[in-house]
Amino acid sequence: MAKKKSAGGAPAINIGIGEKDRVAIAAGLSKLLADTYTLYLTTHNFHWNVTGPMFNTLHAMFMAQYTELWNAVDPIAERIRALGQAAPGSYAQFGKLSSLKDAPVTPPKALDMVRVLVAGHEAVARTARTVFPLADHADDQPTADLLTQRLDVHEKTAWMLRSLLETE
Repeated sequence: MAKKKSAGGAPAINIGIGEKDRVAIAAGLSKLLADTYTLYLTTHNFHWNVTGPMFNTLHAMFMAQYTELWNAVDPIAERIRALGQAAPGSYAQFGKLSSLKDAPVTPPKALDMVRVLVAGHEAVARTARTVFPLADHADDQPTADLLTQRLDVHEKTAWMLRSLLETE
């Protein structure tokens, strides 16, 4: 029996997740990718432009955070591809898909940077959480695992950043 072919001649995807579910999950992951990339860029911007008495602490913290975000974009994009969809990869696409605002043109004060990043990590966590039911419904464990990992990182990072804003 011959295998079904996709429109491009490659074998059709048969991973146990129907096309409708794969398309919906990939669309959600595309938003997560856009949010992650936007937050990466903002964090890197703040790393370059932070000033003030907390410079050393924030400069190093932002570097660790943007490095983690940079390392996260590839697995998200590759999961979209594994689901048979094209991963967005342009600033124009990210701008349309992201729930985050672009980095401020004029860098804010150090603690305002922290506030922006708290809001950013919380927004990315919310985006990841919206994709989770789609993955769960489709019995898509690899996507669920990826989302769980991303939720853990973003929720912990938001907590650590919020801790910098607490006063005694």
